Amino acid sequence: MRVIFMGTPDFSVPVLEALVAAGHEIAAVYCQPPRPAGRGKKERPTPVHARALELGLDVRHPVSLKSAEQTDAFAALNADVAVVVAYGLILPQAILDAPAKGCLNIHASLLPRWRGAAPIHRAIMAGDARTGICIMQMDAGLDTGDVLLREGTLIGVEETTGALHDRLSAIGANLICEALERLDQLTPDAQPEAGVNYAAKIDKVEAQIDWNAPAIAVDRQIRGLSPFPGAWSMLEGARVKLLASRAAAGDGLAGQALDDALTIACGTGAVQILRAQKAGKGAQDAQEFLRGTPVPKGTRFGEG
Repeated sequence: MRVIFMGTPDFSVPVLEALVAAGHEIAAVYCQPPRPAGRGKKERPTPVHARALELGLDVRHPVSLKSAEQTDAFAALNADVAVVVAYGLILPQAILDAPAKGCLNIHASLLPRWRGAAPIHRAIMAGDARTGICIMQMDAGLDTGDVLLREGTLIGVEETTGALHDRLSAIGANLICEALERLDQLTPDAQPEAGVNYAAKIDKVEAQIDWNAPAIAVDRQIRGLSPFPGAWSMLEGARVKLLASRAAAGDGLAGQALDDALTIACGTGAVQILRAQKAGKGAQDAQEFLRGTPVPKGTRFGEG
């Protein structure tokens, strides 16, 4: 098919690569504009932008799609279909209507659960046992369109948002290729009214750990916010991000180390920290972190 691809972050890159590998003609790639990044604040292309250039594809990054000029340019591509995955802009109705077979969205949840901006984070933070990918026919609503294909997967008990993100990206890449191959045979499935909920964008104020919370909630917070923005706590006057964890046995004062191996007491139960990062340093596995920053039994997180 002749495809317009619309995506921006790392999550979208495997999908673009899969479409190219499957032999689809990429009429153009739409992504968010380059933005200042790094210490020098130089403009840096998005992951999709960079990969599309490597593949020799036409890249477009308008700040809006609302103008008649943008609508005309999009329609002039004469695409069979647009594939949208984590693009970052609302698509006006004229854009949705332009491709002959419409716009298909790859959404990282089992709709109607976790419509919205942060479905992977929210699934882990809520303790969901299962999530997945939906290929959805886009309409004017927020992730409200009919579902063409879906594939579920279990969430690992120690899985982080980063790890689940990578797995779902690969599932989405395979599933969209199947959807395009079978598009004329697929039956749209309207989303049920029951079970609708929304995955609000992650706010950095959610990242500070409250050690008085139950261990199950702290563990989900740590895994759900890893790698970004990263759940954090104060340790001897310095902020430390905690990036991987597991539930552990033990009781004690909330925030107190119960041993020398980063087992930390919560309001009820405990968590063992598996990966951590000091400010200005790289992320480290627990053993490596402890070699540079010992946390002896009795040390209290959340103080300072």
